Amino acid sequence: MRVNALDHVNIIAEDLHGTARFYAELLSLEILDAPAPLTRDTAQWLYDADGRAIFHINSVDCIRAYDRAVEPGNVTGAIHHVALNCSGYDEIIRRLEDRSLDFQTNFVGAIGLKQIFVSDPNGVLLELNFFGD
Repeated sequence: MRVNALDHVNIIAEDLHGTARFYAELLSLEILDAPAPLTRDTAQWLYDADGRAIFHINSVDCIRAYDRAVEPGNVTGAIHHVALNCSGYDEIIRRLEDRSLDFQTNFVGAIGLKQIFVSDPNGVLLELNFFGD
């Protein structure tokens, strides 16, 4: 057994459609309806240009195979952040500035890594990594 890649990140959101728009607009992802029995009003999945699911955004009342108590906007247990390998650093900076979003940048010179840290509408911290960009 081996891990091939991160499959997706599931986020429980009070504002399902607003959260989906946040990710779609900021990261150029495509919003698609989740498969039945989920509905457009309970789940939106976001895909990259290669058709890979990156985020599953679920409403608070969405049915779940593994249910547990969640509180959008509060601490997400042991998960500190979600890191994504990205390209198009300058474009993301413009999108963040155009939306007046608070963000922080960092540069790790030893490995040529530019980073952007930004929170989504539910308090999930994103680390956007740009190698050689």
